Amino acid sequence: MAAALAPYAALESTSRGRRHAEPASAHRGEYQRDRDRIIHSTAFRRLVYKTQVFVNHEGDLYRTRLTHSLEVSQIGRTVAVALGLNEPLTEAICLAHDLGHTPFGHAGQDTLNECMRNYGGFEHNLQSLRVVDVLEAKYADFSGLNLMFETREGILKHCSVRNARELGDVGERFLERKQPGLEAQIANIADAIAYNNHDVDDGLRSGLLNLEQLRQQPLFATRFDEVHARYPDLEDRRLIYEIIRRMIGAVVTDLIEETRRRLEDAAPGSIEDVRNAGKPLVSMSEAMYEQHQSLKRFLYAHLYSHEQKLEMTRKVQAMVRDLFDAYMRDANLMPPEFALASAGAPDAARARVVADFIAGMTDRYAISAHEALTG
Repeated sequence: MAAALAPYAALESTSRGRRHAEPASAHRGEYQRDRDRIIHSTAFRRLVYKTQVFVNHEGDLYRTRLTHSLEVSQIGRTVAVALGLNEPLTEAICLAHDLGHTPFGHAGQDTLNECMRNYGGFEHNLQSLRVVDVLEAKYADFSGLNLMFETREGILKHCSVRNARELGDVGERFLERKQPGLEAQIANIADAIAYNNHDVDDGLRSGLLNLEQLRQQPLFATRFDEVHARYPDLEDRRLIYEIIRRMIGAVVTDLIEETRRRLEDAAPGSIEDVRNAGKPLVSMSEAMYEQHQSLKRFLYAHLYSHEQKLEMTRKVQAMVRDLFDAYMRDANLMPPEFALASAGAPDAARARVVADFIAGMTDRYAISAHEALTG
């Protein structure tokens, strides 16, 4: 497989490997094994009942963290193959990027971060790495999933200097101001492409957005005009699907073409050249990036900040605060393994156990746990 990849792709032969040595697989590459371990993890299964934009019980057809991760993976794989990069690695990073996300989406994350302010804070990106390095309990010989360095590097998209100093090998690039490999850069942008475009679909389905609003956005308006010109009588859900798939196609095509241009200019000869490039090499063109960012700003103003959404946000934030406070007062309210881990521990360590427990909850588990506490 390595012979078919670009010289600047992540290669198993030059990988920094796993933290714990393991025998090679007879039938799979190392990044394929990482992908499979992620798919079989408990944290990955939980994503099916974790909020993307709309809380799980608000409707059966809205995206969840699981379907979002699958959509990110499909976009990432397309880009990786087009650029001659490592597809299984890209897929593994895409599938794992939200493993540490809390219930209730960013509302849950922000509230848990507030609760953890005096104990080191909480950030779902760091939590995703903690899940694969520590919290998953699948193997007799080690904690976590023992993933390859490049997979872990890609999961950790951003990190403070303080946290980087404590993370060892995957924290080094933040201290040395280096870039991750191209597969990690693809996963990062594929995430943004997926949620920007699919949140439009969910926003329209919910009724919180309408076509007239969206036609003020260039990325949407151009594709609306294309579809309407070709299918003038199309008015049902197929109209939305046609527009959104064209939006994704336009952004992905631009991303591939602009990244090819940047790679030709930089001419990296290896993944280390990519890391030392001084800036990301995977990027949209300036014109497309502005359309992408304009749509993102629109969604924040009209969907994520919609009063109907904010009402639900306030409710779930109160739930997370109540759960955190209750478990900090009485660890025995948590399952035995968490209660035992927090017994006699300093406040910061105890709070981290509580954060691990809450972050691992699905939406419906958190709601049920809150009902059990409050009656």
